[in-house]
Amino acid sequence: MKKYSLQQCEKIIDRYINERNGELTQIEEGCLGLGFLILHDAPKTKTVIIQEYFITSWSSGHTVKMYNKIPKKYQKLIDSAN
Repeated sequence: MKKYSLQQCEKIIDRYINERNGELTQIEEGCLGLGFLILHDAPKTKTVIIQEYFITSWSSGHTVKMYNKIPKKYQKLIDSAN
């Protein structure tokens, strides 16, 4: 699984929302990074899951997963968050 920095994730989010007209749902707030985010509902674009992971007490990283169709477990999280 590829690991991403905070700046790389912020660029992904910016493009997804501003260029692709997608939506962002925050499931969990992060400590040093973004936490757990779902980018969804952009036309002709994959669903993106961004999760923060622990490295040390002073740093964290992010993993990014992309799906052609949003999995049911993530759809339930979006529905319960709204």
